[in-house]
Amino acid sequence: MLLTEQDKQKALISQLAERHARKRSALIPILQTVQRDYGEVSQFAMQHIADVLGLHAADVYSVATFYQFINTAPKGKFIIRLSRDMSSMMKGAKTVARQLENDLGIKFGQTTPDGMFTLEWTSCIGMNYQAPAMLINNEVFSNLTPQRAHLIIEDCLQGFRAHRPTLGKIGETYSSALTYSSHEADAGLRNALAMSPAEVAGEVGAAGIRGRGGAGFPTGTKWKLAAEAKGEFKYIVCNADEGEPGTFKDRIILSRYADLVFEGMTIAAYAVGAREGLIYLRAEYTFLRPQLEAALEARRQNGLLGNAILGREGFDFDIRLHMGAGAYVCGEETALIESLEGRRGHPRNRPPYPIDVGLNGMPTVVNNVETLASVSCILGRGAAWFSSIGTERSKGFKLFSVSGDCTRPGVYEFPWGITVEQLLETVGGGNAKAVQVGGYSGQLIPASQFDRRLAYEDLGIGGSVIVYGQDRDMLDVAENYFEFFVDESCGQCTPCRDGNVKLLEGIRALRQGKCTSRYLNELISLCETIQVASKCGLGQLSPNILIAINRHFRDEILARPVVGQH
Repeated sequence: MLLTEQDKQKALISQLAERHARKRSALIPILQTVQRDYGEVSQFAMQHIADVLGLHAADVYSVATFYQFINTAPKGKFIIRLSRDMSSMMKGAKTVARQLENDLGIKFGQTTPDGMFTLEWTSCIGMNYQAPAMLINNEVFSNLTPQRAHLIIEDCLQGFRAHRPTLGKIGETYSSALTYSSHEADAGLRNALAMSPAEVAGEVGAAGIRGRGGAGFPTGTKWKLAAEAKGEFKYIVCNADEGEPGTFKDRIILSRYADLVFEGMTIAAYAVGAREGLIYLRAEYTFLRPQLEAALEARRQNGLLGNAILGREGFDFDIRLHMGAGAYVCGEETALIESLEGRRGHPRNRPPYPIDVGLNGMPTVVNNVETLASVSCILGRGAAWFSSIGTERSKGFKLFSVSGDCTRPGVYEFPWGITVEQLLETVGGGNAKAVQVGGYSGQLIPASQFDRRLAYEDLGIGGSVIVYGQDRDMLDVAENYFEFFVDESCGQCTPCRDGNVKLLEGIRALRQGKCTSRYLNELISLCETIQVASKCGLGQLSPNILIAINRHFRDEILARPVVGQH
């Protein structure tokens, strides 16, 4: 008897569920596989997934609709996602968008009648230094012009043959030499295994490295606490969900120095007593997956992962890759853990912290890509070497993603403590009006403060710098930021969910010259409320841009003429 497509789909779902022991954590991987094979996750598929995992169909639907890269309705054979981060907009994304609309005969958010193309905006895809850029399915196309966009569409119609551009050299142009390039392969891991686990955590603590992903918590302290935490099983999680607009350093690390990251995870596992590691890789970086899987398999073959690593009896550790599904909020470590467990990426209340109660209720260390790569260098060269770089309170070197109005965008390595002005001189960003440090949720620094330092004691850990030239309209910048925050809010708490919508409305009123000084003051008051009442970093930091514009560019924004009046 011939199997129907529904029979085949049910068999696939059942097979996937069995492979994952019917655990809740299998939900998102199953959704992704069904979508890969069938183009969408239908209501029929969601019901069967619910049945085999012992969930309610509404629960599966809730998760599927939370993530941007899971389709619960048919989309085109080619899903075009044009990045609308500010760097792309500054480099001509709107003209590329018009070309795409003209070629396809549809607007953004629509699918062509023949089912070939779906056209969408998306947030940052980590190609800011080669903007404008877009994803077509999982392929990246950068340095776009209207003409190149036209040729790419023609190529899609002809079967991706005639004019298909390659990814090309990622990050070679205008990037400084990185310390990672001179690291002796696995020297850090070998040195670590010559120490006790406590000594490894102590060496990392002595180096003074702090987390490169968000809060800047001392890495050695985190490892020490996790080692002391009670739990039958412990996890090391690499946060590779690099969703902060303007940031692309982690993608460069993973594409060039993945072994350093895996080495760092293995060192962390030895220090805290973990047996399993996971890399949470953002959906926009799916094109890196084959390369990363190959690198992991090579490490297993070379005795660097698996049982008795490097001949050390009792030291068993392996790493698996887990794909994100498109949610900015999953960059927050507890939201990431929720996603790993097969749930919507809602941040958890803290305490308890992941080092005590993390993945599957067990002690979990979550470290950023850059943190783990740097740890490998620290164990390879010693804590004294690392701590001799930077400032008294900010030890070591830091990678910065630089984009915007500068002549040499790219990834740069600097010691902590350089000034904004020094960075701008290096990247060709002279005569800038302002820079955004730390992505959209970071700080806007006006030209009058370019003597400030990139260090924990001043501008914090900001890993990205977006340069804004003298002609940039700061309200255009703010509108772009708030469109992003409104789209990416998980909706869990009212201040963030509704407050950012109100701030976006206020920005648009300001742009039209219809915002009084009194109304602007009310918006700033709302900003302060959102900051103190929001549950996670998205809402706590999203108002930063409007507060900064009001502080540094208030005269400029209040002097605008009313739109339509002469």
